[in-house]
Amino acid sequence: MLNAMKAVIFDLDGTLMDSMWMWRDIDIEYLGRYGYEPPANIERDIEGMSFTETAVYFQKRFALPCSIEEIKKVWRDMALEKYAKEVSLKPGAEGFLAYLRETGIRIGIASSNTRDLIDACLAGNGIAGYIDQIITSCEVAKGKPAPDVYLQAASLLGVRPDHCLVFEDVPMGILAGKNAGMRVCAVRDAFSEPLTEEIRALADYYITTYDEILAGTYEILGGKSVRSGAARKEELL
Repeated sequence: MLNAMKAVIFDLDGTLMDSMWMWRDIDIEYLGRYGYEPPANIERDIEGMSFTETAVYFQKRFALPCSIEEIKKVWRDMALEKYAKEVSLKPGAEGFLAYLRETGIRIGIASSNTRDLIDACLAGNGIAGYIDQIITSCEVAKGKPAPDVYLQAASLLGVRPDHCLVFEDVPMGILAGKNAGMRVCAVRDAFSEPLTEEIRALADYYITTYDEILAGTYEILGGKSVRSGAARKEELL
């Protein structure tokens, strides 16, 4: 999986962090203030959108009497403490980050979230020092599935797109990485389980935990199986 890769770029929510549960709670609380319940399909509707694009969607769909900036501020205020104190890393993620650092592979984050929330959860989990570059979808022209955020991440990291490996948890994010000319590993997340078939059809690799990468037990999609023993180590390195 890491053969010839010079940089690894992570999506944040649902990929590096186990945080999607929190956003569902925020949607319920926030929309409840205006007498709405989140529609069952809302996560799919906003999949891949930047923070700003999502606020625009909410404002229009629910006719909210707030500006885009007001909506974003309320969401940030609701999420900040949770990101700092309650959101945790996906299993095996810290060990994988340490491995990337030890082997000299550059590390980036390309997220639809905001910088202050990204910084809060990285600091809260003690991993800020592993990350070389952070870019958000609000800082580029278009959110995912457009390739903009991943192409900008590669540029900031000083690595060609075809030497970057992306980790994502949802189809729009996987498409963004593929559209940028990068290989993509899908990460299992409970909130994207209903989309597993589509995710597996799009991604190059699939993991349930990051431990599988170093163990050589990750899945190569397209009907291939991972070799064992020395061959596994050779491909990993």
